[in-house]
Amino acid sequence: MADARRTDPRVLERLHRIRGYIFDMDGTLVLGDKRNKGLKPLPGALAITRWLTARAVPWLLFTNGTTRTPHHYAQSLRDEGFAITDAQLMTPASSAADLFARRGYRRVLVLGGDGLSGPLHDAGIETVQPGDASHVDAVLIGWYPEFTMAALEAACHAIWDHGARVFSASQVMFFATAGGGRGMGTSRPISAMLRDLTRCRVEVVGKPSLYAVGSAARRLGVKLRDLAVVGDDPELEVPMAHRGRGCAIAVNTGLGNDAVYARLPEAQRPHLTVDGIDELLALLEGLAGAGAPGRVA
Repeated sequence: MADARRTDPRVLERLHRIRGYIFDMDGTLVLGDKRNKGLKPLPGALAITRWLTARAVPWLLFTNGTTRTPHHYAQSLRDEGFAITDAQLMTPASSAADLFARRGYRRVLVLGGDGLSGPLHDAGIETVQPGDASHVDAVLIGWYPEFTMAALEAACHAIWDHGARVFSASQVMFFATAGGGRGMGTSRPISAMLRDLTRCRVEVVGKPSLYAVGSAARRLGVKLRDLAVVGDDPELEVPMAHRGRGCAIAVNTGLGNDAVYARLPEAQRPHLTVDGIDELLALLEGLAGAGAPGRVA
């Protein structure tokens, strides 16, 4: 990392104001396979989460994956040595449950599996599958490789016949996997089909939406502007941080790298770019050891 990035007083001042952290999972703290399994911590991942916990700085992980429930993701991470509670793991289904409860939605057609429906159940929201999609308030789209024409027709009728609103976990095409690979998401193509057939509006409830960062901020008890969002994707974590007026910290261990971030318009670039989480931890430890003013981390 260039020294200018390490010593820029604007970056240091930004770090001083951080009161909570939202970390991406895949490509930032861990790498797994295309179904978010076989998760392995990246260098510094275990250490930085322990360091923040020891300093009583609140943090959580927000993954756009909906293959599993937050509990199952958190358990997989605990198996790899992370000291993380279920409440510190969020998915688009978590922010969807928060939004739907606030809007008074009671019945939702889920285009996905237990990873999508679980947080809704926990919030007291009834979920239905495509075979029982009458009178629903919303359609929620997530990881659904088993998608069928029957599911497409059910979702269309929920929109046409009952005015259901449509929400998507994500609209990105790919996510980072082990070995430098990329997995293709399902939410975007399913959303495209629904839009084409019904002309519906599709709202994103996962990253990089304001719904996602707002829900995470409420869970952490931190104001949006006092958050840092740390991730590898120039289309997800970086814009989400900017939408919340927080601090965007990018890593080079996943989909993004210095060249990719540099091509972004200046106002949309990360406030700080590091090669990996271990480098971010070293920077924070150095600032704390130097007795920098304010709360570093």
